Amino acid sequence: MSKATFIKELSLPAIAAPMFLISGPKLVIECCKNGVVGTFPALNQRTTEGFEEWIIEIKTALANFEAETGKKAAPFGVNLIVHKTNPRLKADLMICVKHKVPLIITSLGAVSELVNTVHQYGGLVFHDVIKKRHAEKAAEAGVDGLILVAAGAGGHAGTINPMPLVAEIKGFFKKTILLAGCISTGRDIASALQMGADLAYMGTRFINTKESKAPEAYRDMIIESGVNDIVYTAAISGVSANFLRPSLEKMGITEEMLNRKGKVDFGEELTVKEEEAKAWSTIWSAGQGVTGIHDAPSVKDLIADLKLEFRNAIEEQYAHLKTYR
Repeated sequence: MSKATFIKELSLPAIAAPMFLISGPKLVIECCKNGVVGTFPALNQRTTEGFEEWIIEIKTALANFEAETGKKAAPFGVNLIVHKTNPRLKADLMICVKHKVPLIITSLGAVSELVNTVHQYGGLVFHDVIKKRHAEKAAEAGVDGLILVAAGAGGHAGTINPMPLVAEIKGFFKKTILLAGCISTGRDIASALQMGADLAYMGTRFINTKESKAPEAYRDMIIESGVNDIVYTAAISGVSANFLRPSLEKMGITEEMLNRKGKVDFGEELTVKEEEAKAWSTIWSAGQGVTGIHDAPSVKDLIADLKLEFRNAIEEQYAHLKTYR
């Protein structure tokens, strides 16, 4: 297997990334109906039973859409945290096997046993990486795609410029390459493809949609923010990530606190007290791509705009061939 075959069936070469507390069935369903891969983290549902309910809801909605319109929806995906502190990994994986989830996105660990399990029912596994060493390990585990999380991406991000990152990974990985980091427009998607990626991986842009689970204040903060409002720190989750500075300041988080490194524990996230969970939900992540986000449209309208921008950008680049020979 080389490139993922579903790419040719999309209306736009893009995946809406799985975002903690943000991605849910509504966002996933609307993305898939409009030709973009929709995904969500399994841990956005606080129990495995609830997680299965979401999968059933998504599968049912997409099956109804295809029956009513005769159009094929884009595949959907689930993000599984492959970390020793995630107590739900095995149970959630079994739900994915049961329902034959088309795409599994793994983070914080690439395990060949998991990859083989997904391959047995015909699913694909894409894995997040921020550097070559992680990519090599994931390739050895047999993943079908690598998500290159470059500098400036929202959530858990790397520090490498996308150009050398794509070039370095493509030097040895010949399967599907996805690029993440500051992709907010159709022109950005076109740029990702020109750098050598097969798909653009978009997170922050989909926070600002009507179907996301983000509160209005979160969306407003993204619209009002620029590059300098993004803070890169490991103090929040134990893994280096980008957050909106105004949200950190509202929670009273100081520069000294940001220089500390927290402890990674996904089991603790699942059992956190209600009042603590409410506080954490107001610490908001976003990437440097906020600088190009000025509204919060429906997913349908956003994808329509992205498609137009993408096509215009490709046509402009094609026109350069007449000038540079």
